[in-house]
Amino acid sequence: MTGIQKNKWALSLLFVLLLSCGSTNSIDRFYELHKNDNEVLAVRVPQSMLSLLSGISPELQNIIGNTRDIRFMRFSGLSTPKIETLSNQMNNITSSSFIEVYRKNQDEKRSVISIREKRDLVKEIMIFNHDDFNANLLYFNGEFDPARVRSLAENEQFNDMSETLFSQFSGPVLIE
Repeated sequence: MTGIQKNKWALSLLFVLLLSCGSTNSIDRFYELHKNDNEVLAVRVPQSMLSLLSGISPELQNIIGNTRDIRFMRFSGLSTPKIETLSNQMNNITSSSFIEVYRKNQDEKRSVISIREKRDLVKEIMIFNHDDFNANLLYFNGEFDPARVRSLAENEQFNDMSETLFSQFSGPVLIE
């Protein structure tokens, strides 16, 4: 093998390695990693149920109309190290290609809303909240109006939507 061939081979190997590492920091990976944890309510809403959810509130109606995927998770009875781990994992997911549009830090409570944009649309919305013992994740994938998303974030309406959705699914549900 010549030096150029070795360099091409090494570069190809590095590229494959980087691609495989990138997939570990995704909502899919996070959901799969934690959906079987103790004290976790994990719900992934199938397409057929999206229209049912849109009737819960006007805010949800506006968001769900263009949604392809909704997932939410509620983690209960957490220790401080577990909350820190979840928070660090969420930071890893959102740090590279998401834009943080809202953050509220109050004592031990955190509320962060991050979005991923493509051209003039918001494609993903991720809301992560936690306090001393509990954490919530709400994730939307679809096509959303950036002005509407920012308005919902600034008026803290995503927190209200999160609570509404979690209360709807706090009873017996089918978990994917």
